[in-house]
Amino acid sequence: MKYDLPMMATTLRVLAADTIEKANSGHPGAALGMADMAAVLYGQFLKFDADDANWFDRDRVIFSNGHASALVYSLLYLMGFDKMSVAQLQSFRQLDSFTSGHPEITTPGVDFSTGPLGQGIAAAVGMALAEKMLAARWGDDLVNHKTYCFVGDGCLMEGISEEAIELAGLWNLNKLIVLWDDNHITIDGKTEIATKTNIPMRFKASGWQVLTCNGLNQKSIQKALKKAQKAKSPTLIDCKTIIGYGAPTKSGSPKVHGSPLGAEELAGLKKKLNWAYPAFEVPIDFLNWTHQVGRRGAVEREKWTMRVNNHPAEEQFKKEIRGELPDLAGILKTIKQKFLQAKPDLASRKSSQLVLNELLKAIPNMVGGSADLAASNLTKTENSKSIQPNDFSGNYINFGIREHAMGAITNGMAVHGGLMPYASTFFVFSDYMRPTVRLGAFMQAKTLWIFTHDSIGVGEDGPTHQPIEQMVALQAIPNLYLFRPADAVEVAESYEEALRLNKPCALVLSRQNLPTLRRDIRVNLVHQGGYLLRTPLKKRKLTLVASGSEVSLAVKAADFLSEQGIDVAVVSMPCYKLFMDQPEKEQNKVLGTVPRLFVDAGSAFSWYPFKREQDAILSIDTFGKSGPAKEVFADFGLTVENIVKISKKMIK
Repeated sequence: MKYDLPMMATTLRVLAADTIEKANSGHPGAALGMADMAAVLYGQFLKFDADDANWFDRDRVIFSNGHASALVYSLLYLMGFDKMSVAQLQSFRQLDSFTSGHPEITTPGVDFSTGPLGQGIAAAVGMALAEKMLAARWGDDLVNHKTYCFVGDGCLMEGISEEAIELAGLWNLNKLIVLWDDNHITIDGKTEIATKTNIPMRFKASGWQVLTCNGLNQKSIQKALKKAQKAKSPTLIDCKTIIGYGAPTKSGSPKVHGSPLGAEELAGLKKKLNWAYPAFEVPIDFLNWTHQVGRRGAVEREKWTMRVNNHPAEEQFKKEIRGELPDLAGILKTIKQKFLQAKPDLASRKSSQLVLNELLKAIPNMVGGSADLAASNLTKTENSKSIQPNDFSGNYINFGIREHAMGAITNGMAVHGGLMPYASTFFVFSDYMRPTVRLGAFMQAKTLWIFTHDSIGVGEDGPTHQPIEQMVALQAIPNLYLFRPADAVEVAESYEEALRLNKPCALVLSRQNLPTLRRDIRVNLVHQGGYLLRTPLKKRKLTLVASGSEVSLAVKAADFLSEQGIDVAVVSMPCYKLFMDQPEKEQNKVLGTVPRLFVDAGSAFSWYPFKREQDAILSIDTFGKSGPAKEVFADFGLTVENIVKISKKMIK
């Protein structure tokens, strides 16, 4: 069969419609409207090889409007990607299929999990940034690809999109190409009921090239994409489309957005498209041709592999794109020894900066930044160099006051591969980026979140800036590991453990100084999640449990009680989830059988799984107060004296 992209678009429309009809669930509108855009991109422009979905130098594609998933899966089937078959299309939205309701990264050929609108375009900025930073490090011979992103009107209404496009324009990410499905329809009706923004002018104002095409005319799409290939800035292609194109009575209407067409409308669609085949049937000669299209990048992939194998730093490059890190224990041994010997009183944000400085020196692909809080988060070190719009050789990113986009961009960098990204802000502002933290955890993206100013220790900035429930909120996210270290040694061990884990992690660090509590560094005790920091001399009568700054209060209280002949154990629990991963027998060995007093400058909810009837929790379950940190702690009863008082009552 001849090279026939119109046939590909027709086939995509019919397959998507059949897929949704079979499931009796899904979103046909975007799939029908964007079929020509997808056919032209995959058929003529995209650099990929369906036989190797994870080829590192492939072009990346993100469907930010992830409700177009039926189109995505139909594409992957025609291109011949592994795992995608007629059986999978027929299992759309069914349990344990590779064709879930919105695209997931576990499906070969899907480069990013999408669904929450706006997340995809911001992540695409992260992927395009990762390409630039890696190309600056390794050269165009090894890293030279584009990032494409499909977006809908809804994606561009979400505030995160504005944060992201501003940064993309600032950085001149010319290999980022966004295709806008401009159909002016959302679930509730025409877009004019909720916005009158001139989207093209908005992008132009942020430094983007803006092109316009007929999104239902393949020659028009080809012309725009061809021009975008040589852009000197990121490109938005305004693709004028009709939602549900081809549906005889529902096209152009919100009715086609999120419900199956129905038997009569589906029959009318096929008649209009001159489709004469049964459901899910594609002519074999045409399918063979589309599979050839899916493999046309094989030659380029093989040439790239040869260039990598002949590169003088071949092994290092391969390690970095595999996500391998050097010996972290060895890197951090010297600084841990310094902490142990000097026993400094340091805010954990400051000891974090010292540790991060050593890591940046030893890990060349570790990159990150802060949401305009470098001077407070202390995430910029002697070994940090800021990237510039036309110089991506640095390792530090000035995200500006854009927490939400910062999170999504960091996710995009992590999923792209080749970099170990981190991002930082105040802990209370994790609320601004929680959707991105959640999505990163869902994908198990290897990210490191550095949250500082972790409690009422923020003091004078007041309750608007004092985290209370944030620890519990983030602990509830599956796959996300939070570390709240009690001193400088635990900070170093938390970094080591967080980077070792192949999951997203967060460090939660103090503004105020913390004394050095650890007495040895022979074993990374943070690895256990929670451990006995102070062991009773004789018979344990009480166990004090805390994390972060409250551990030093518990230690002082235990010392006071010990002087009165009352044996008290102190458990430091820097990582709640790692402790929960331990066998119950090991947990009980640490916590003991005697009464437990949990001390927390935040919500009590974290400790309920460990609390028994005879135990107590000293915590804060209201918002904080404005004042000097010590006075605020005292006002909430978080003092050595009060811990001693409660302990004695519990022992009696």
